[in-house]
Amino acid sequence: KLASVLRKKTAMDVERVFNGTSKTRERLSAVNDVLALWRMEDFDDALEELEETLLGADFGPKAATRVTDGVRARVERGECKTGGDVRRALKASIVEVLTKAGDAMKIGLNETAGEPSVVLVVGVNGGGKTTTLGKLSHRFAESGAKVMMVPGDTFRAAAAEQLATWAERTGAVMSDSPPNTKPGAVCYKAVDEACARGDVDVVLADTSGRLHNNSQLMDELVGVKNSISKRLPSAPHEVLLVLDGTTGLNMLNQARVFNEAVGVTGIILTKLDGTSRGGAVVSVVDELGIPVKFVGVGESMQDLQSFDAVGFVDALF
Repeated sequence: KLASVLRKKTAMDVERVFNGTSKTRERLSAVNDVLALWRMEDFDDALEELEETLLGADFGPKAATRVTDGVRARVERGECKTGGDVRRALKASIVEVLTKAGDAMKIGLNETAGEPSVVLVVGVNGGGKTTTLGKLSHRFAESGAKVMMVPGDTFRAAAAEQLATWAERTGAVMSDSPPNTKPGAVCYKAVDEACARGDVDVVLADTSGRLHNNSQLMDELVGVKNSISKRLPSAPHEVLLVLDGTTGLNMLNQARVFNEAVGVTGIILTKLDGTSRGGAVVSVVDELGIPVKFVGVGESMQDLQSFDAVGFVDALF
């Protein structure tokens, strides 16, 4: 029932996403100039210009090539005759890349009776993990779920207090975090408590922000995941990576390292505002095969939107 309700909450706020992708859209405006001069006899040159435009809009080299190859295939099959046809083909090719990683609207939930679903939220410092956790709690609570929030960020000052505020706002219960307790132990204890209670549907575990190039911190994150699995072998059921939409292609390096360490199952693209460089997320999906599941378009509880590839690409263009 919970999964069904979550899937129904998929309407992305197109206007908010449109406003949040203004910088990327501005960079992609050169597409209009290329297509205005579209001629079948020199389409190779035009496709090369389109690829360069994608590169300038933070699409990585591999993603830009894959997208333009998709357009080329449509042209060669005779599906594109005009600049308008090519524009539609370009959008369709980007949507194909964004959807090839699987069903972005499906959230991994534990279907074993009496056991909670465990969602581990990870990312670098300052990406908005704790705020995103609060918004996730709100979404689950709206769907009728009993949520437990876990203050696994044991290093940042006031992180637990911030999470407790979100728990109060969203009606979630808060697990304990005794002083000087390691994050793996905090998460183990929380999952154990959730299993013992029997009424918790979803455990949302926060983690400390960590630089992806710090191997010691990444090893600790692996330990946190292993602690969760030690208590509940099927968990975590989702590992969601929070990526700051303003960081551009640097998010690809972040995603690659986090994925290698803890097996990321979904991406949450945050800070989708006027400074966002959203084209880079296409590279993450293309190269790592990880779907984008949510986008953050503001600070309020309602501002975590389900990701819809078609709506996102429409906003880019």
